[in-house]
Amino acid sequence: MTGFRRALAGLVVAAPLALEGAPLRADPVPKDVLVVGQIAEPASLDPAVSTATNDFRILVNLYEGLVRYKPGTLEVEPALAERWTVSDDGLTYRFTLRDGVTFHDGTPFDAQAVKFNFDRLLDKTHPAADTGPFPLAFFFSAIDRVEAVDPRTVRITLKEPFAPFLSNLAYPTGLMVSPTAVMKERKGFGRQPVGTGPFRFVEWQASRRVVIERNPGYWGPPATLRSVIFRPVTDPNTRAMEMLAGGLDVMVEVPADALSQFRDEDGFRVYEQAGPHLWFLILNTRHGPLKDRRVRQAVNHAIDKRAIADSILQGTAIPARGPVAPAFDWAADPAIQGYPYDPDRARALLKEAGAEGASLAFLVAEGGSGMLDPVAMGTAIQANLAAVGLKVTIQTYEWNSYLARVNGGLSDTADMAEMAWMTNDPDTLPYLTLRSDALPEKGGFNSGYYANPALDHLLEQARRSNDRSERGDLYRRAEWIVVEDAPWAFVAHWKQNAVTTAAVRGFALQPSFFLLLDRVSKD
Repeated sequence: MTGFRRALAGLVVAAPLALEGAPLRADPVPKDVLVVGQIAEPASLDPAVSTATNDFRILVNLYEGLVRYKPGTLEVEPALAERWTVSDDGLTYRFTLRDGVTFHDGTPFDAQAVKFNFDRLLDKTHPAADTGPFPLAFFFSAIDRVEAVDPRTVRITLKEPFAPFLSNLAYPTGLMVSPTAVMKERKGFGRQPVGTGPFRFVEWQASRRVVIERNPGYWGPPATLRSVIFRPVTDPNTRAMEMLAGGLDVMVEVPADALSQFRDEDGFRVYEQAGPHLWFLILNTRHGPLKDRRVRQAVNHAIDKRAIADSILQGTAIPARGPVAPAFDWAADPAIQGYPYDPDRARALLKEAGAEGASLAFLVAEGGSGMLDPVAMGTAIQANLAAVGLKVTIQTYEWNSYLARVNGGLSDTADMAEMAWMTNDPDTLPYLTLRSDALPEKGGFNSGYYANPALDHLLEQARRSNDRSERGDLYRRAEWIVVEDAPWAFVAHWKQNAVTTAAVRGFALQPSFFLLLDRVSKD
């Protein structure tokens, strides 16, 4: 045991109950139980309600969709649907469901259950419509109707061709919930989840743990583990100490300074993988100094993205040039240079806009899915902006409170807010967060109130095209518009990571950022 590990492990063992989400007992964890250190308490375990990757990592083990991402890729493969066909005009999808699948409550998974799931999301008159809100219902806005042709056949008709449809079905918003359980629990369903997945829900102890166990009635190969415990440990350094002390088997979103230490420690495995991630600042384009595009451009030039990536994040991320992640190589434009670090240019733009010495209110998260090191990054950005004459005041919030505050819109009380998105398609992030009609009051995530009809047109075109080459060209054109208008400050693309003990087998990171645990085991 190195000095680093000995010191931290001693600290944790000496005072285990002083830590967030501390273990309920100090007994050794059985080999058929996996303990996962999460970055926060889940907001909900209802996939129609959840928006955070932190929640999704639990959900994908409890629920399944008609399709899923093939492990290790973002390619779609069968799940609860054995197969499907698509009409020549791209409007009608016909799914054949697996036979004999049941939800964890013993009720049948059939075509009527599929119809219930989509009608609940999309029909405001549906008996379960008030069990929301459903913030990602946008994913399925192209659906015109869902029909249960017979118990094993579902026909979904779209209003217009929608290229990301199958990919969106594989996203957690498309996971199938038990209609019976939803109608019984109503809004409480998010704390009493019922799906068809390889694990079923056991308990949720607030601020301490969520426990799931092997589903004995699963239609596929049974999960290797008997149970999984997800523990919320918000502070990343505390998560690292818990991992070193043996309180965790798996730790996600490892802080950069700890990652190098785990590489040097015996008894641990470090996993890293580039993925479709963007860390950015939402800029308020409706109120305050950032209404002026020149001020937004100045903010972009003032931020030393390379220093943040190399020093604060210690090489676990790369500087961002625009809104499309390099992981979508078919849609990102390598010619876009973004905003190089140029304080002099930033000062010139502020002077031109008459915004020298302007004051900005900056919302910063304590932690959160994909948020990397948000407090340190926010502090560095505050210093960068101060260096060009902007007076920045930071307001810090716990993750779930932060999401509620930011997703409701920046209004006239905040000028900037940190945000991170991990996406399954280049359509997702701009369509949900930059489209003129995706405003918070309409259920969207355009918290900075950006509007550009030219961008809207390109995004709509890209959604309707089933030609990937054409879609890529449209997204590249859209990216140029977004970079020029600078509704965000583009900061970093993260290489996701995790650490496991050497005893953990079968673990792998996924491009989707989810945790698939049914084939994981422990020696």
